[in-house]
Amino acid sequence: MNYTQATGEKSTVKLTITFTEEEWQNAVGKAYLKTRGKYTVPGFRKGKAPRPVLENYYGKGVFFEEAFNALYSEHYFSILEKEKENFTAVGEPELSVESMEEGKGVVLSAIVPVKPEVKIGQYTGLKIKKFEYNVSDEDVEKEAKKLVSSEAKTVEVENRPCQNGDIVNLDFSGSVDGEKFAGGTAEGYDLELGSGSFIPGFEESVVGMNKGESRDINVTFPENYQADNLRGKAAVFAVKVNKITERQYPELTDEYVKAHAGAESVEAYKAKCRERLEKSAESRGRDETENSILAEISNHAEVEIPDAMIENEIDRIVQDFSYRLMYQGLKMEDYLKYAGVTMEQFREQYKTEAHRRVLSQLVVDKIVREEKIEASAEEVDAKIEEQAKSVDKTLEEYKKTIDPRQVEYITNDIIITKLFDFLQANNQMYTGDLPEESDENAAKPAPKKAAKKAAKKTAKKVDAE
Repeated sequence: MNYTQATGEKSTVKLTITFTEEEWQNAVGKAYLKTRGKYTVPGFRKGKAPRPVLENYYGKGVFFEEAFNALYSEHYFSILEKEKENFTAVGEPELSVESMEEGKGVVLSAIVPVKPEVKIGQYTGLKIKKFEYNVSDEDVEKEAKKLVSSEAKTVEVENRPCQNGDIVNLDFSGSVDGEKFAGGTAEGYDLELGSGSFIPGFEESVVGMNKGESRDINVTFPENYQADNLRGKAAVFAVKVNKITERQYPELTDEYVKAHAGAESVEAYKAKCRERLEKSAESRGRDETENSILAEISNHAEVEIPDAMIENEIDRIVQDFSYRLMYQGLKMEDYLKYAGVTMEQFREQYKTEAHRRVLSQLVVDKIVREEKIEASAEEVDAKIEEQAKSVDKTLEEYKKTIDPRQVEYITNDIIITKLFDFLQANNQMYTGDLPEESDENAAKPAPKKAAKKAAKKTAKKVDAE
């Protein structure tokens, strides 16, 4: 066997694999031995007919498909291993027979979707929005109330319009350009106002409605909405309020928090709530800032992403969605039936999101390679030791039991942390409105030496932590 490779269109590599006549006949012989038990011929017991008899009865190519599959399985993955420095396969190949002449062997071709090379352009000296979230006293009060939420009473409201914190029972029907869309209609839906469950503008517009009142609410779907066909679209929801209820909570006392939360007092418990909320707000701000950085850098990127990578990412999105449904006691097929969409339509609406995720990962990989950002063995051990201490083990003891995949996760986490530290240090991060250009404040692209220096500085920071 020998093969050649050539760069194809849209991030593919074409492998042309040539097998000698001897190799081909050997594969057909193995296919006969493996599958002969499936065939029957008059005058022979099942599985006992000689190969020439079966080929004469069923056709000469009766074993060809099995022989092709055997040759593919035996050689394709070893070729990928040999070529791993040149390309990385990201999906199943498209196989075909290029030629097959008696006495001359066969030639197979495999069009392999491969990880593309991305041109990212500028990734330093950019103006990028940074997200920060503060925790208010109202947020703390709301969080503290959750401790007694199981004992809260739900009381129907009759003499006032609805307000934030109320649970309103709604009928609603949404339409875009006069046409109803999947998942936009419901009857008897309970919505907690202020929960952020619906798109921006919806809950705010319901606030102030009275029981029995109907209203048309005009909203616009966010540009990053999960359904491609609704992104940025203006929509009208016909809404009717059927019922308004409010929760009435028992008093939160020192005795209650001692018994149920292990805190010494209400104030101590609220302090814990604030700490928890601030950590969550910090995490949310960090995640959204990282997404903001990647979105801006991706705007300067050029890449041809193979369909296989998009489909693989959609597979992950669908799987995650299915798991979330399972936690709610629902099946994917039931959800699709309720939403009135097919699986194909469901997958289609996530194509843009899948493309964004794949592009972001390609951009991350590219910058990590460009800046030579790595996780040292000492840094990895330091993170593992933190976990070891949490279970009262030494580093050496814990490393004997740790899953290699966990070590890989820790390594990647360190690299990603360094990457975003570097990108924040080398771009002009702003909160609020976009700052005006000025000679004093304008961010300048970091030259290669400065970039590498910043990466080293970041590495030292991680070591110190």
